[in-house]
Amino acid sequence: MTLEEQAQIIIEQIDIPQTQQINRPPPPARPSIPIESESEDISEDLTMDELDLESFEAWDAPPPPPSGPQVKFIPYDDPPVPKTPIRPEYPEIAQEAGIEGTVYVQAFIDKRGKVKEVSVVKGIPNTGLNEAAMEAIRKTRFRPAKQRERAVGVYISIPVHFKLKN
Repeated sequence: MTLEEQAQIIIEQIDIPQTQQINRPPPPARPSIPIESESEDISEDLTMDELDLESFEAWDAPPPPPSGPQVKFIPYDDPPVPKTPIRPEYPEIAQEAGIEGTVYVQAFIDKRGKVKEVSVVKGIPNTGLNEAAMEAIRKTRFRPAKQRERAVGVYISIPVHFKLKN
């Protein structure tokens, strides 16, 4: 076999239809902005009434923001941990009424792990559960929070669950 026999060139001719350009409609005209004319007739004898600013009443300052427990944020690396489980005493009135739920208590744990301040963030009023939760938190000792290996006092929110045994 010669080199000419091996190299066969095949040329195919394909008819490609000519493309047509579609004419698009022109974009809509932009809305016109009215411009005030300088030739408008203004009466020279037209005057404006004087404005009496003293007749306006003085506005009161806005009301102060609602008061509530003011929380000071203190950053920490490791949160305080209770040394013993938090075990609240279930109030007798809540047991008899069959009331269950969760009371969220905010507490300040100082750098020695003692509870200094306690307040209810979200509770169940008139059942004794709020008071029982706060008392249980007050009695609990904590391992203090750590900030860069130093003990610091911090505010934390603690959920206290009340569930009846069947």
